[in-house]
Amino acid sequence: MRIDILTLFPKMFEDFSSTGIFQRAVENKLVEFNIWNIRDYTHDKHHVVDDYPYGGGAGMVMKPEPIFEAVESIRQPDDNDKKVSIILTTPQGRLFSQTIAAELAEYDRLIIICGHYEGVDERVHRHLATDEISIGDYVLSGGEPAAMVITDAVTRLIPGVLGSDESAKDDSHSAGLLEYPQYTRPPLFKDWEVPEILLSGNHGEIARWRRRQAIIRTAERRPELLDKAELSAEEIKLVNEKGKKVSPEE
Repeated sequence: MRIDILTLFPKMFEDFSSTGIFQRAVENKLVEFNIWNIRDYTHDKHHVVDDYPYGGGAGMVMKPEPIFEAVESIRQPDDNDKKVSIILTTPQGRLFSQTIAAELAEYDRLIIICGHYEGVDERVHRHLATDEISIGDYVLSGGEPAAMVITDAVTRLIPGVLGSDESAKDDSHSAGLLEYPQYTRPPLFKDWEVPEILLSGNHGEIARWRRRQAIIRTAERRPELLDKAELSAEEIKLVNEKGKKVSPEE
């Protein structure tokens, strides 16, 4: 996969793509990261990327010209034969989730435009972006953190990036549930013991324990997630015992 990020602050990404799983992904040629400065696509001596909004109002709006030019300049001749998404980070976008991350991981290329100021000229929304994503109902100073979140969540789902594909499958939200409790050595720490089942070597029982714990933890901490989770009749009974009422599917 190739991921291109268009930003006004490229320095924010200098370490981001050169550490941890991202560094390994690049070295193993699983992912190609490119960071582009939107100011480089302006044609005035001050590299102006924003202007006052027509009709008045507070703040500044990002101009369309440098954004369009930046995207057009980095498009590849074979993009028409590939699955490409041009994503605008914006509070108006669809709310990012693990499901959307998995959807985007199927693309050949992502071009992420980091919004800023009071917003982006509507013509970018209407005629350039093919997707709009928000990472939550709160205000950020710019789209750079959102671009990092999207890139992180998508990259770890690309086969081979984590080393073991099972790692991503067990993550919180991957199955619609929070992740089960994790333990490592030592088996006894400050009188707190590791659950005996995890030391048993019985992988079938361990899997059932983990599934049960994931359901209980989700019911206690994020019960709204259970509305979309696929649960058996026995698991629904367990959830209802924990106080979150879930009706079996008809």
